[in-house]
Amino acid sequence: MAKKEQVDVLVIGAGPSGSVSAAQLHRDGLKIKVVEKERFPRFVIGESLLPRCMEHFDEVGLMDTLKAQNYQIKRGARFIRDGRDCWFDFGEQYTQGWTWTWQVPRGHFDKVLIDTIASWGVDVEFETAVTQIEKGADSQLTTVTHADGSETQIESRFIIDASGYGRVMPRMFQLEKPSVMAPRSAVFGHFTDRNRPSGILGERITFVIHRRDIWIWVIPFSDGITSVGFAGNPDFFAMYNTEDKAEQLINMMKDVPFVWERFHDQDNVIPGRMMNAYAASVKQSYGPGYVITGNSSEFIDPVFSSGVTFATESGLVAAKLVKRHLNGEVIDWATEYVQHMHQGVETFRVYVNRWYEGDLQDIFFFSHDSANPEIKRKICSVLAGYVWDTSNPFVRDHGERALGSLSKRVKIYE
Repeated sequence: MAKKEQVDVLVIGAGPSGSVSAAQLHRDGLKIKVVEKERFPRFVIGESLLPRCMEHFDEVGLMDTLKAQNYQIKRGARFIRDGRDCWFDFGEQYTQGWTWTWQVPRGHFDKVLIDTIASWGVDVEFETAVTQIEKGADSQLTTVTHADGSETQIESRFIIDASGYGRVMPRMFQLEKPSVMAPRSAVFGHFTDRNRPSGILGERITFVIHRRDIWIWVIPFSDGITSVGFAGNPDFFAMYNTEDKAEQLINMMKDVPFVWERFHDQDNVIPGRMMNAYAASVKQSYGPGYVITGNSSEFIDPVFSSGVTFATESGLVAAKLVKRHLNGEVIDWATEYVQHMHQGVETFRVYVNRWYEGDLQDIFFFSHDSANPEIKRKICSVLAGYVWDTSNPFVRDHGERALGSLSKRVKIYE
C-alpha cells in the first residue's frame, strides 16, 4: 500500500518557478512539499536572466545566497549585425528597478535555489514523478513514483504545477494547446572560452544576427565556460542536419566568423543539443485547487531571455494568491493571475515577433532613433523585463503602437 502524506501545497517542479513559489509559501508558514522528476543538477537552457527577476529572488529571501555564488554579472546586452554593434545598458532604462542581473549555468543555479529552500526545512524529493492526480472540491490526491519504484500519495489543499517543459498537468488533463508562435528550433552547447575578450566585451551576453530569422547567443559564465546557441527558422537547421548535434553545432559555428574565431580551438564541454518547436501554451492556467506557472503554462522564445523572469513572476504571484485562497478569500484568478501574466507575455510576444520579422532589428540599428536616448531607455526597460510598467509607451498596448510608429519612421529614412 502506498505511503500517504498531507501538505498544504504540493509544488510540482524544482526549477526557478517552483523554488520561488515554495520559498514564498514557506515564509507564509504553510506546509510545502516539492517533487521533481529529475536529479539535480541537470542541464537546461535559459541561462541569461533579466533584472526584473532579481526582485523576486530578493522578496523571497534568496538574494544573499545567490550573491555568494559569484555568477557573471549582466548589466546589459550587445547585439551585432553586419559588423555593427548595438548596446543596451540596464542602468539607462526608463523604469525604476534593478540595473543588473546574472548569467548563470542553470544546472548549478537551479540546484542552489532548491537546496537553499530545502535547508530552510521545505520537503524536497528528486527523481519523483507525478503519475496521477485526483482533483477534488477541497483537496487533491497526487500519486508519485520514486526512483526505486515505490509510490506515495500526497493529499494537498492546492497544487502549483511548475514542472516546466515536463508540463505535468497540461498533459495529464489535456490542457495543452498549440502556441500562436511560429515553430522555431534551437541547437546549443557549452564551450571553454580561453579566447574570451577582456572587459565588457567578454562579460556581456552577445546576440549575433546571422540572418533576419536566425540569431546566435553567446553567454559567458564566471567559471570560464560560455554557452553558444543558434535559434530561429527550422529550415536553417535542415541545411546542417545530422543526427550528431555536436557536429551540427560546430558546422554552424564555422559559418559565423565572429563565433568561430573565438571558439574554433575550444573544448565542447556540453555537446550540442536540440529543441524543436519549443513554444508552448495552455487552454487554461488555473482551476479548482491548482495553478500552472512558468514554462508549464507558456513559453515564447529564448530571444530576450524572458523565460526565467516569467517563471519567477508567475511563481511568486501564484504563491501569494494561493495563500490568500487558503485563508478563505475568494480570488479572481482570471484578473489577478491570467490578465497579469498576459500583460507581460503578450508584450514580449510582440517584441519577439517583430524581432523575427526584422522590424525590431532595424529599430535597434537605426542611427537616427538609436541616438534618441529616451526611446532607447524605454525599449531597454522591456529588455530588462519591466513589461508590467504600462506608463512606458513601449509596454502600453503591449508596445504595438509605439513600435509600429517607430518602425514607420525607420522605413521613411531607409
